Amino acid sequence: MLNSLLKGQVAKVIQKVINTDLPAPFTWVTGYFAMVVGAGMTFVVQSSSVFTSAITPLIGLGVISIERAYPLTLGSNIGTTTTAILAALASPREKLSSSFQIALCHFFFNISGILLWYPLPCTRLPIRMAKALGKRTAKYRWFAVLYLLVCFLLLPSLVFGISMAGWQAMVGVGAPFGALMVFVALVNVLQSRSPGRLPTWLQTWDFLPRWMHSLQPLDGLITRATLCYARPEPRSPQLPPRVFLEELPPATPSPRLALPAHYNATRL
Repeated sequence: MLNSLLKGQVAKVIQKVINTDLPAPFTWVTGYFAMVVGAGMTFVVQSSSVFTSAITPLIGLGVISIERAYPLTLGSNIGTTTTAILAALASPREKLSSSFQIALCHFFFNISGILLWYPLPCTRLPIRMAKALGKRTAKYRWFAVLYLLVCFLLLPSLVFGISMAGWQAMVGVGAPFGALMVFVALVNVLQSRSPGRLPTWLQTWDFLPRWMHSLQPLDGLITRATLCYARPEPRSPQLPPRVFLEELPPATPSPRLALPAHYNATRL
């Protein structure tokens, strides 16, 4: 429905209004103004999921840029805290202090996330991550499902299970894993910007098995698995061959049909 409605002049107007920056010297305030808009819209609908799921197809249609959707989403995270604050204010008098403290923890947690990932342009890492994940998902459609399973189910469950064993186990497993991630990130940066500073064998990841630096083997495995268990599509009947008719004069016999001269010869 959005694709059919947001076309032509309507899409141009919305795109111009939402993606336009404030005039100088207040250009830097545009992102923070978008946060206020996102917080206000989320406060009205009382759901950050409704707001973000509404702007997601607009980004896909090109009406809203991802650079503008980022502060809108951050503002939505602030607006969703108002639900907890309103619920805390409705608590009984003897429990008002504790419930309001929890609501403020939610509020300041989201504020700290904005301070960490937005004020400086170099810290807006989620934008680059979103673009990289979007390109990867466009190439491998199953990657979105794998990303959700790993990041929202398997990884939190693993961290929670290790934390139940004590802080010693958490440090013993987390420290080497964190050091490995930092090393891989540093090598990736050097490979893309200044590979000459790296040893020859480390300038690419080709020395590793292919499944460790490429999703192509896993893509082939998933493709074969889905094709094996997929229901075969019914084949459509073959179309008849195209026939071209050419009328010849009555006295011209057809060499292929060998019709008598008194018939109208038609060459197929």
